[in-house]
Amino acid sequence: MAEFVIERTVPLPLDEAWRRVTDWPRHGRVVPFTRVTAHGRSVRARTGVGPVGFLDPMEITVWSPPGDDGEGGICRLEKRGRVVLGRAELEVRPGPGGRARVLWREEVRLRFLPSFLDGLLRIAGRYVFGRALDRLLRWE
Repeated sequence: MAEFVIERTVPLPLDEAWRRVTDWPRHGRVVPFTRVTAHGRSVRARTGVGPVGFLDPMEITVWSPPGDDGEGGICRLEKRGRVVLGRAELEVRPGPGGRARVLWREEVRLRFLPSFLDGLLRIAGRYVFGRALDRLLRWE
């Protein structure tokens, strides 16, 4: 299993940072070759080009938005696909100077990828999702 954490501190209020990182269709606009849809606690990401690709169905198992009391928020997604397994967590916390600190934690396994390639998957995941997080937080 490849595990990684991406962290950003941004000049946004907690609720705005939360809104941006949990806007699922927006994920599909910033992750290459991916479309994302959501219905209730179900999130479905399809990555591919034309008929070649895979589905990454996820279930939201924790949903706790930031409160009016200044506390942070967390969303946990369990990956339940035939290809992608694991979980992701998106967390928004108070940061220095009224900024928002955003963490994206990922524990991911690709079913057909041998475990000795987890290091490469970790590097690729940090790169792809780091860029996606930057775009989610920057792009209005």
